[in-house]
Amino acid sequence: MTLLGRTQGWAGGVMRFAGDLADNIRRGDADYLGLLDEADAFVARNGLDLPPEPEARALLPDPACMTDPILSLDLAAAGITTILWATGYALDFGWLKVDAFDGQGRPRHQRGVSSEPGVYFLGLPWQARRGSAFIWGVWHDAKHVADHIAKLRVYLDYRASAITA
Repeated sequence: MTLLGRTQGWAGGVMRFAGDLADNIRRGDADYLGLLDEADAFVARNGLDLPPEPEARALLPDPACMTDPILSLDLAAAGITTILWATGYALDFGWLKVDAFDGQGRPRHQRGVSSEPGVYFLGLPWQARRGSAFIWGVWHDAKHVADHIAKLRVYLDYRASAITA
């Protein structure tokens, strides 16, 4: 896996990325360490007898994707045929030119299955449950969407075979 900065644009089959990956990772690390500080303070306030875990605060050396970030990438030359778009916490669907949004720009969907055929959503707040917007909770919604796609494919295959028979 190679992490990249924020996508800045695409033209002629080449994607361009901002050089902001290292800063984004550092801010994430700071948030993580802040959460550990809060947990340690809770333990101390409540007199809990828990052993320290110094390895939880150990950060690894920066990988090459942070020290020498990729700023542009020719998708065809790199053999890339699929992109999983992780938009993070700021929802912006302005780039998606389909009729799958309500008047306020929010996705129209039922548990991630969009009103637009072939368009699906994952990671939205309260999509099906509280954890929908979190890595540890999105799997419920991902399974639902994957099951929907599998059933749809079976139906379309059956329909195609019935038409040609």
